[in-house]
Amino acid sequence: MIYPAYEARLLRRLPENLPRHVGVMLDGNRRWARAVGHDTAHGYRAGAANIEPLLGWCGEVGIEVVTLWLLSTDNLNRPAEELEPLLQIIADAVDSLAVQRRWRLNPVGALDLLPAETAERLKAAQEATRDVDGMLVNVAVPYGGRREIVDAVRSLLSEHAAKGTSLEDLAGVVDIDMIGSHLYTRGQPDPDLVIRTSGEQRLGGFLLWQSATSEFYFCEAYWPDFRRVDFLRAIRAYALRERRHGT
Repeated sequence: MIYPAYEARLLRRLPENLPRHVGVMLDGNRRWARAVGHDTAHGYRAGAANIEPLLGWCGEVGIEVVTLWLLSTDNLNRPAEELEPLLQIIADAVDSLAVQRRWRLNPVGALDLLPAETAERLKAAQEATRDVDGMLVNVAVPYGGRREIVDAVRSLLSEHAAKGTSLEDLAGVVDIDMIGSHLYTRGQPDPDLVIRTSGEQRLGGFLLWQSATSEFYFCEAYWPDFRRVDFLRAIRAYALRERRHGT
């Protein structure tokens, strides 16, 4: 009875300056599984089950964009006996979200590195929710911040090569906005708040370009144990900060 009352009080007292875009690093699934005496796949399934509640909490406070980091490009180097079940769990979770048609799903990442079946399922979820008038949910699979910047520069170079622009001319005009227009999240607001669970206090390459002025919130709970009250505390912490968009 204590937590529902506390959550309701937090919700009532939230200031008006709430984030538009929240990035979430869903970390700690494997450690949670070990802590409760189960295998890794059980931890991933428990983490996947917590995604829908999170999106509900985000919608509750009016967040417009959520970016979920579900798999890094480095994770693709894990042993096949761990990676294959993880990819299946991720695809199943995204399928489940798409069927509900409550959110507009947008895969972001190096989809060309995924098995063809997994990539196609993510693209199908995107297509199935394209016309949904709901919160935009970026599904970062597999995602790496350095890889995104490299892909953006490659895309920029290819675009101008097709136009016949010389490298010398391009070097004279390229700027932040031009590179930004080729990122996976082009056209979206940068994340105002980035949440990382599991107690780790580092970005690990998440939204490197976009998070230059983001606020960060690190939560001790492993992702499967992340609760509504933890989310509301993160939102409150963000709202109470005095944001400085410089140094």
